[in-house]
Amino acid sequence: MPDTLTTSWPLSWSIGVFLLAGTVTVLGSIRLVALGDTLADRTGWGEALFGAVFFGLATSLSGIVMTAVTAAGDQPQLGYGNAVGGIAAQTTAVAVADAFYRRANLEHAAASLSNVLFGALLIALLSLALLGSFAPGATVAGLHPASYAMVGAYLGGLHLVRRAGASPPWQAVATTETLPDVPHEHGDLDRRRSAWLWRRFVVVGLLVAAGGWVIALAAENLLLATGLGAGFVGAGLMGGINALPETVTAVAAVRRGAPTLAIAAVLGGNSLDALNLVVGDIAHRGGSIYHVAGQQELFVTATALFMTATLLGGLLVRQTGGWGRLGFEGVVLLGTYAVMTVVLVA
Repeated sequence: MPDTLTTSWPLSWSIGVFLLAGTVTVLGSIRLVALGDTLADRTGWGEALFGAVFFGLATSLSGIVMTAVTAAGDQPQLGYGNAVGGIAAQTTAVAVADAFYRRANLEHAAASLSNVLFGALLIALLSLALLGSFAPGATVAGLHPASYAMVGAYLGGLHLVRRAGASPPWQAVATTETLPDVPHEHGDLDRRRSAWLWRRFVVVGLLVAAGGWVIALAAENLLLATGLGAGFVGAGLMGGINALPETVTAVAAVRRGAPTLAIAAVLGGNSLDALNLVVGDIAHRGGSIYHVAGQQELFVTATALFMTATLLGGLLVRQTGGWGRLGFEGVVLLGTYAVMTVVLVA
C-alpha cells in the first residue's frame, strides 16, 4: 500500500479503504447503542440528554476528524461539505429508523421537550453558519466571529435543554403509542461496573474516530483520482459515510425499544456536526472556512435547514401513521435528500 500521508492512492485503494472504514464505523456504532442505553439509565440523565450529548459526540467523532483533516489540508470545501452533508444525511436517518419502528410513527413515540429544543438549537446553528458565509471575512484570533457565536449558542442551548428537562414548562400528551423514557434491563451490561461501561464507550468512540480519519484521506484521494466535484464528494460521499454511525445508532436504538434515544442521537449528532465547522475554521489557516463554501455547499446547508425544520414539525404534529408507515416528515425527508443528491451529481 502506498504511503498514506505523502502519496496519492490508486483509485482501487481509495474505494476499498473508503468502504472498509465505513464498515468499522457501522460495527462500532452498533456497540455504542448498547453501552449508551445502559449508561443513560445508570447515570439517570435519560435517553434524550445522554443521547444528544454523549451519543452525539461519540457518533460525530469520525465527522469531526474528517472535517479537521480536510480543512487543515488544501481541501477546506470537503471539510465544509462533510459537516453540512452529514447533517442532511443523518436527518434522513430518522426516516430510515421510522421504517423499523412498527408500532407507530417514530416521532410520535419519541416526543419530548428535549428533542424539540435540540431541533431548534440545530436550526440556530445552521443559520449562524449561513450568516458567517455572507458576513465579511474578518477573523478574531484566527477565527471568524460566527465560530464564537456557534460555540456560545451550543453551550447556551445545552443549558436551556437541561433546565427545561429538570422542570419542563410543558409536556407532550401521552398516548397509547407513546413510549416513555424509563430505565429497563440491559442483560449482561447491567452486571458491569459504570467505570467499565465508560471505558468501553470511550474506546469504541475512538475507534469510530480513527475510521473517520482514514475516510477523510480516502475521500481526498478519491477527489483527485476521479475529478468529481468537491460538493458531491464532501456532502454526498463523505457526508453519507459521516451519517452511518447515526443511522445505525438510530435503527439499533429503535430495535432495542428506545425511540427517544434514536431521535436524540440524530439531533445531538447533527448539532455537534454543525460545530464541525468551528473545528474546520480552526484547522483551516487560509482564512474563514465559511467563505470557502461554494454554491453547492451553501445549497446543502439550506437543505439541511429545511430538513431540520421538517423533522421539528414532525415532532410537534406527532402523526400516528402516514404513507408507507412513515409520517409526512419521513416522506419529505427522503424526497428532499434524494433531490439534493441529484442536484449535486448534475
